[in-house]
Amino acid sequence: MKALFDTVSYNSSKLVTKTYSTSFTLATKMLYKSIRNDIYNIYGFVRFADEIVDSFHDYDKEFLFNRFSDDLELALKNKISLNPILNAFQYTFHQYNIDKSLVDAFMASMRLDLHKTKYLNEKEFKAYIYGSADVVGLMCLKVFVKGDIKKYYELKETAMALGSAFQKVNFLRDLKADFEGLDRTYFPNTDLKNLDESSKQDIINDIEADFEKGLSGIKKLPIEAKFGVFMAYRYYRQLLKKLKKTPALKIKDSRIRVSNPKKVELLMRSYVKYQLNLM
Repeated sequence: MKALFDTVSYNSSKLVTKTYSTSFTLATKMLYKSIRNDIYNIYGFVRFADEIVDSFHDYDKEFLFNRFSDDLELALKNKISLNPILNAFQYTFHQYNIDKSLVDAFMASMRLDLHKTKYLNEKEFKAYIYGSADVVGLMCLKVFVKGDIKKYYELKETAMALGSAFQKVNFLRDLKADFEGLDRTYFPNTDLKNLDESSKQDIINDIEADFEKGLSGIKKLPIEAKFGVFMAYRYYRQLLKKLKKTPALKIKDSRIRVSNPKKVELLMRSYVKYQLNLM
């Protein structure tokens, strides 16, 4: 039965999410059940693409990525795939009429990671951020507003800002892994070998501006999505808080994280803020 295969596909995306990201899983659990599986489906797709370019060092990444890209196109065209992750994603893609241009932009940024290691100016950096993060936020927004086009365009800019903030926090937190492990430098005009407090603060100021804009959009989200997205926002704000307190030179030699007990504490505090309308 096709329905049984679809269930296996959705469960596969959920498993990918739970395995790769406890924080994203926690935030997704705070969404209403009616949209939760679709967010898992989106995460599973973007995680698999990202893993190809970031992790499969002993294999031909370009061949694997091209194969994944071809399978994606067939899945979207035929509305089925024997790859359960792509089968789950194509369902959500069609169910919420996700713009194909968003998928294409995401895949284009992932493809850049196969060879491009430095972003030399703000234009290149913003283009990569748009494709790797902003469009993922927009895919999720399509689910959150459940086809309400007017609401989608009302919240589009704030969703992109939140996606940018999340990605930039990831870049700052993962300086060591990106620079030493993958030889990548995302932040333009920044000497990562001699990262100073001034450069760090410039990056943080930029992220905080994105967060402020993103929060204004969270407040306007439908109730089914609002608390889950607020939880993700609070988690990344906590990461940024820790990064602010960490000396610049130490950031590139370690990976800042939020402990599981702290995540639970954040959940409880966030729930209180949400219930009291203190967002």
